[in-house]
Amino acid sequence: MFAAGQTASAAEIDPAETRIGFTLKTRWGQVLQGRFPRYSGRIETLDDGRRRVRLVLSARDVEIVGHPNYTGMTRGRGFFEAERFPDVEFVSDPYPPALIEKGGKLAGELTIRDVRRRETFAIEAADCARPAYDCDVSANGSVRRSDYGVDRWIFAVSDHVRFNLRLRVREDSE
Repeated sequence: MFAAGQTASAAEIDPAETRIGFTLKTRWGQVLQGRFPRYSGRIETLDDGRRRVRLVLSARDVEIVGHPNYTGMTRGRGFFEAERFPDVEFVSDPYPPALIEKGGKLAGELTIRDVRRRETFAIEAADCARPAYDCDVSANGSVRRSDYGVDRWIFAVSDHVRFNLRLRVREDSE
């Protein structure tokens, strides 16, 4: 499926320095900040020099910051249904290394509740010479949760979920 080059090496995402979150809005204008405190991932360098990001986020550990009731709802059947679908996964298309230096669009496949769809995230231009090592690689994008079968409480919580990622890799992992 992802045969666009063999992996030559990979740098592991640094959980101590990486932040993966999302924003939901309620019908009443309340903004809810969510986060994925447990995840794994890596940035692979392919034989042809391009890169690919692979992330696996734990839906079982997803949190709505400061709102335990919303946290339970988000893990439950109406949203991630984490007991049945414990992971949210993203695998990017191969991209040139300059993308994380200059910024631009990063496409790939996002899987939520066993529904896989193409999504595109915006990468911000880096403000250092070694992005992901010396500064965050920042990405964001919106998805429609109903596209993934996450369609309960549409009357109360917006269909649009805005993801925001600030990624770093471990210096010693490549």
